[in-house]
Amino acid sequence: MIRALMEESLVLLKPDCLEGRKCGEVLKRFEEAGFAVFGVKMMRLSDEILRDHYAHLTELPFFPEIQGFMQSSPVVAIALRGENAIVRIREMVGPTDSTVAEKGTLRGDFGQDKMRNVVHASDSIENGQAELKRFFADGELFG
Repeated sequence: MIRALMEESLVLLKPDCLEGRKCGEVLKRFEEAGFAVFGVKMMRLSDEILRDHYAHLTELPFFPEIQGFMQSSPVVAIALRGENAIVRIREMVGPTDSTVAEKGTLRGDFGQDKMRNVVHASDSIENGQAELKRFFADGELFG
């Protein structure tokens, strides 16, 4: 018998998610899919955390636009846990470009484009762990 792997992921509800008043619907979809929430907080993102989080993009000409967007309002950081969470969450989220995301995915239903795409989700087990440490301090995760 193959046993499913319990994994943990960071999900960020981006400024467009908050501005569009979709936070509750997004969280509801994750909970209905069986994911456990073990941390949640609203925060403003500093230059430092954004440079760390988007280290692979900081030298590109459009990084200031990403930085401006991600600092345009607070974000909501959510820690999720579940069986095969990384793949399942990314399937629920859809592709980065909301204009090609299928209806029924979060980005297909609520996103606008490649940047205003409602959520960020960890793309690997390793990044999930690193991102949870980046966005949550000791004592902010439960269970």
